Amino acid sequence: MKKFGLIGFPLTHSFSKKYYDAKFEREQIADVGYDLYPIPEIEVFPRLVAEEHSLMGVNVTIPYKIAVMNYLHHLSPEAEAIAAVNCIRIERNSHDPVLTGYNTDVYGFAKSLKPLLLPRHQRALVLGNGGAAKAVTYALANLGIVFTLVSRSPRPGQYHYAQLDATVMANHSLIINTTPLGTYPAVADCPDIPYELIGDKHLLYDLVYNPVETEFLKRGRTKGAIVKNGLEMLELQAERNWEIWTVK
Repeated sequence: MKKFGLIGFPLTHSFSKKYYDAKFEREQIADVGYDLYPIPEIEVFPRLVAEEHSLMGVNVTIPYKIAVMNYLHHLSPEAEAIAAVNCIRIERNSHDPVLTGYNTDVYGFAKSLKPLLLPRHQRALVLGNGGAAKAVTYALANLGIVFTLVSRSPRPGQYHYAQLDATVMANHSLIINTTPLGTYPAVADCPDIPYELIGDKHLLYDLVYNPVETEFLKRGRTKGAIVKNGLEMLELQAERNWEIWTVK
């Protein structure tokens, strides 16, 4: 049986396992399994690969998206540019497994965003400056969208939340939340932006998918903005992961 799975720590819940278990049943994919591997330290990863001989691919989540790169043989262009990996293909055609790292966040985000884009969505504010923001900005650059990061501790060329005045908000009709603010159970939380300056020309995209409508999206929707959560992004990247693992 071919095995796939998710590494990270802790793994208290997993979108990936629920998704792939349902996919295997729905598409009648036999002789495969998807397991959780809550490894307490990244140094355990090589032993997991060596001992689980049927393990052909893994997803990577917090806190190992960067640290795992030290154990890989190859990186895809986007994973190298972003310096973060969330998908690993394990090839066992030779004596030693060959591991290649990918970042499918880029694919999932870009593919889910593109149908919503209108000609006016030329400039974006990206809320947050963590690993998720790196994938988002890489995708935006590929789409030809100019972006500026917004942070509580901004670096040169970035905005502080307090700088988001009427001019900035009017000039950036696409706003993307890459922070975890608003994730269940803290559903009342939301990024500290001037929601009163949002209108029907804006598109708000939230990487958070639980709850379905975050406070960020709810406030945008009440102002007439187009809104989108991160669920489709996860589904699209899950399918891209599967393609990476199984297409020769």
